[in-house]
Amino acid sequence: MQVVTISFFRYDNWASRLEALSQMARGRYALKTVPGLEFFKLLGTGSDEGFNPRPNVNVNAILCVWPDMATAKAGLKGSITHRTLRDHSCEAYTIYLTPTSARGMWSGVEPLKVTEKAEPGPLAVLTRATVKLPIALQFWKHVPQIQKEVAADPTCVFHMGMAEVPWVQQVTFSLWKGTGTMAGFAHGETPHGHAIRAAYGDHWFKEDLYARFKILEEEGTWEGGSPMALLNADARPAAPAPAAPPAAEKPVAEEPAAEKPAKPTKAPKKSRGPKKSKVNA
Repeated sequence: MQVVTISFFRYDNWASRLEALSQMARGRYALKTVPGLEFFKLLGTGSDEGFNPRPNVNVNAILCVWPDMATAKAGLKGSITHRTLRDHSCEAYTIYLTPTSARGMWSGVEPLKVTEKAEPGPLAVLTRATVKLPIALQFWKHVPQIQKEVAADPTCVFHMGMAEVPWVQQVTFSLWKGTGTMAGFAHGETPHGHAIRAAYGDHWFKEDLYARFKILEEEGTWEGGSPMALLNADARPAAPAPAAPPAAEKPVAEEPAAEKPAKPTKAPKKSRGPKKSKVNA
């Protein structure tokens, strides 16, 4: 089973930011020597969760493709680039995935091999595209509204925009509650749906790739917590609150003596009390 890892690193001082920038250049050579690593990309991020073309020097990422989980674990542990960025970061997070569908190319190759079937429930989605330079401004004018829509969607619990080259080589990664809500956002009558139809109708991209993944596990934290825990909490509908037991029927008060026929010559009979009503469980 092919495993894809995406590692995110956050920095809070300029020494760490400069080291991260250096690794974006030097890391590509070190990563080529990691045993079993089939494909990788060093990625910068944009501001505002990555959907702003202005670079965010506080966060970067590395995407890697491995033949299996054991190789992925050993590779991430032994990678000098990953270790250096972890050591300089104030927060690091890695998510492990396996593709369930993929179409398209990345840098002239098809890096993803689908061997697993999609299952109901949470999923991860990755898109990437090389935007034709004359189209870039038209592409980016759609982004602010799409960003607002993603941020407001409670079924998307994590999203990050990244880039190999700012403005023209874009990557997005997101975690979703399920395929129904994700597909509605991506292809429905939404700003994103309209942009996608325009992009493919007018041939905005030189190259593109779209993939869905089963989520396997995670390491580390992001924004102080676990995206998977948030995803799983959102993915499971809240258990219905237990129904309150029906209120016990109150005994019917005896009619006031004045309303009953008075029988002074006889002693009143002993009351047996109201009959108990049957309450359905």
